[in-house]
Amino acid sequence: MEIKNAIDSFAALSQETRLETYRLLVSHEPEGLPAGEIARQLSVPHNTLSAHLSVLARAGWVVSRRQSRSIIYRANLSHMSETIRFLVRDCCAGHPEACEPFLNCSPDDGNAEDKS
Repeated sequence: MEIKNAIDSFAALSQETRLETYRLLVSHEPEGLPAGEIARQLSVPHNTLSAHLSVLARAGWVVSRRQSRSIIYRANLSHMSETIRFLVRDCCAGHPEACEPFLNCSPDDGNAEDKS
């Protein structure tokens, strides 16, 4: 991950509704949630949520797929893993055991391909 991508990723999560949306989606892996259900659970207007989901998708935090008339959103766990690896990659200073729990994070990398 390049530093510019990391900055864009962190910027996308630096807003309360977007962070809550991402955390909600993580808790509903691997099924994901329809956009309307996300809006309902977070008490956010649909058009507002749509804008937030667009920001999260551009930054790589969420992926979507069409299912009938709904769009199902999922947390992109491989992006989260890549971001965590970026954060801890150089932190060990000769003590790799300090960072090992973070570096061994291994989500299902397949969901990064779910973009529709």
